[in-house]
Amino acid sequence: MSTRSKIEWTETTWNPVTGCTKISHGCKHCYAERMSQRLQAMGAKKYKHGFVVTVHPEALREPISWKKPSLVFVNSMSDLFHKSVPSAFIESVFATMNEASQHTFQVLTKRPDRVAQLDGRLNWTPNIWLGTSIESSRWLGRMARLKKTGAKTKFLSLEPLLGPLYDMDLMGIDWVIVGGESGPGARPMEADWVRSIRDLCLLNDVPFFFKQWGGVFKKKTGRTLDNKTWDQMPKSFG
Repeated sequence: MSTRSKIEWTETTWNPVTGCTKISHGCKHCYAERMSQRLQAMGAKKYKHGFVVTVHPEALREPISWKKPSLVFVNSMSDLFHKSVPSAFIESVFATMNEASQHTFQVLTKRPDRVAQLDGRLNWTPNIWLGTSIESSRWLGRMARLKKTGAKTKFLSLEPLLGPLYDMDLMGIDWVIVGGESGPGARPMEADWVRSIRDLCLLNDVPFFFKQWGGVFKKKTGRTLDNKTWDQMPKSFG
C-alpha cells in the first residue's frame, strides 16, 4: 500500500532504488542522505547500506497493486539514472510504469546524459514525466539534454535555487518547480530570483509551482509568493 508524501508537488513516492552520490553544489545538504542515515540507524532493512546506491528488485512491482490513481515520485531517495544502477534495472522500472497506467510517474534526475544513452531503449508512455534539477546557471545544460529525450511531459525542478536563472528558453518545457533549500545549513534564496522565473513562466504559458522558501524552519517561511500560492500543474495532468 502506498503512503502519502509530504512533498508538495507529488502524492506518493516509490523507491526501487535508494542511495546516491553528490554530483553538483545543489547536493551539498542532500535531504535524502540525511534521511537514509536516520533510517539506517533505526534499523530499516531497505537502508542497511545507508546512502550507498542499492537496487531493490522486491519493490519493482509495488505500484501495480495500488488501485487509486496517484502522482508517484520515482526514487525520491535516489536518482534512477545514477551510473551504478544497471541499465536492465532501469528498463524494469520503466516496464512497471508502462504497465501501471493508472498512475502518473514523476522521474527526476540530475543525470540527463545517462537518459540520453538509454533513451531509445525506454518506452516513454504518456504517464511517465521526466524532469531535471537545475540549481544555478552553471547547470542549464541539463535542460537542453532533457529536451532531446522521448518523454512526453518534461519538467524542471529549480531546487534548491542557489542563483538567478534569467532568460531560460522554456520552449518544450511543460512544468517548472521552484524551491529554496531547507534544513541544517540551508543557503538563502532571493525573492527576485523566484519572481523572474515565475514571470518567465507566465510569459511562456508554462505552469509554475512554488514549493517553498526553505530555510532551517521551512514551515515558518511558508510557500506563498506575493501573497499567492502557486500550485499549477502540467496541462497534460487531469
